[in-house]
Amino acid sequence: MTDEGVAAARETVIESMERSAEVYGLSRSAGRVYGVLYFTGEPLSIPELVERTGYAKSTISTVTRRLDRLGVIRRRSSRGGGRRVQFEAEADIWFILQDVLQQHLQREMQASIRSLDRAAEDLSDLDETDASRSQLEKIREIRRTYEELQKLTELATQYSASELVEAISQYADQRDED
Repeated sequence: MTDEGVAAARETVIESMERSAEVYGLSRSAGRVYGVLYFTGEPLSIPELVERTGYAKSTISTVTRRLDRLGVIRRRSSRGGGRRVQFEAEADIWFILQDVLQQHLQREMQASIRSLDRAAEDLSDLDETDASRSQLEKIREIRRTYEELQKLTELATQYSASELVEAISQYADQRDED
């Protein structure tokens, strides 16, 4: 494959990372910065990122702060002990997903469960009617789903992707045999 072919393939993946960033509530520029760092494989400074992405220094500064806070990239001191800060991508995508699950999804699920519990308690305080019983059952059903999602999230953060795939595959194979 030619150098142009390699660059085109890399650009296709970086564009996909831009679209993915939007799905996760980040800017396209965040996806591009991550992609550039991921494929570079070495720490880059803000001026180097400006040069490689074409974004303004202020955009790169904002994006790197956000990605660093999220754990998607890491700040490093420059080579040779200089004062210029550099950034490198977290290359383990599963680690990033586990971190997102722990920091964001778990917190959201816990808040939702608290809201569901309050709503169920409010319904329990009302006179029991067919409507209140129906609504209470729907709330309990949603809560059970959240509890199952919490368990899945806990498992996803405790095991590697390959361990989970292997366990699920073994379970599926066992079910197929039954």
